[in-house]
Amino acid sequence: MKSLPLGKTGLMTSPIVFGGNVFGWTADEPLSYRLLDQMVEAGLNTIDTADVYSRWADGNSGGESETVIGNWLAANPGKRDSVVLITKVGSDMGGEGEKGLKAAWIEKAVENSLSRLKTDVIDLYLSHWPDEDTSDEETLTAFDALLKAGKVRAIGTSNRDRAQMERAAKAAADAGLPRYDVLQPEYNLHARGTFEGPLADYCIDNDIGVITYFSLASGFLSGKYRSQDDVSGERARMVGKYLDDRGMRILAALDAIAADTGATQAEIALAWLRQKPGVTAPIASATKPAQLDSLIKAATLDLSDEAMAALDATL
Repeated sequence: MKSLPLGKTGLMTSPIVFGGNVFGWTADEPLSYRLLDQMVEAGLNTIDTADVYSRWADGNSGGESETVIGNWLAANPGKRDSVVLITKVGSDMGGEGEKGLKAAWIEKAVENSLSRLKTDVIDLYLSHWPDEDTSDEETLTAFDALLKAGKVRAIGTSNRDRAQMERAAKAAADAGLPRYDVLQPEYNLHARGTFEGPLADYCIDNDIGVITYFSLASGFLSGKYRSQDDVSGERARMVGKYLDDRGMRILAALDAIAADTGATQAEIALAWLRQKPGVTAPIASATKPAQLDSLIKAATLDLSDEAMAALDATL
């Protein structure tokens, strides 16, 4: 396993981070428990969620994923010490002032997350989105207070470009505050431009841990979706943007490597991310035990230099 550069916290992350966005949404509570048990039994130890998951679903108000994870931990008291919990603050929770990165909301939001997760500490707490109405110093001061109070063990951020990372790092240095030690960017075989290049170089040069989301491009990289006829409804909105000429080149490369290795397209796409410079681990979700089995296999799949080059060339 690769170590997240989190100073003295000693936190480790699995080669694959299990995405908890599905809990309480497309995976009900009993199924979520089965998946979480399966994850731990396989040796994966890191769960990614957010306070807002899954507010977008009909009948949900946010907090569903954290609640399921917390209930699972309460039902399995010996497992808390063996898992790393990642959650986030900053997305719109629907109430007055319940979004963004102002100190007052962070102080309230962290207590809400701790309560739902049924734990006294969050291992890694991320700012979910940049908040241009709040200074980096205010946000990092609030995070510093949480670190000192022992409510979080490490801090990070998501959805920031290099300039925003540099600005936050300067604010931290100028005010004597902790910096963001982890970045969670969108990054996969199709969506490469936002991370590769200056942002990846910055993370490597400054020893920033990188945990990628949308690692399978909303399922497109599983190879299940080859044309508009294969998708409908919400899935059409999420996957349709990948059904272009480049997407077909990527699938062709994945198909060829799958034929050579016997691995699935999804396993290969995750292994490619694991082997990319600067990436600590990709996040991937599953709603079926068989899907999770595939993620578990991806955690140990090593691609040849030739396979990596063929996938790189699909840019």
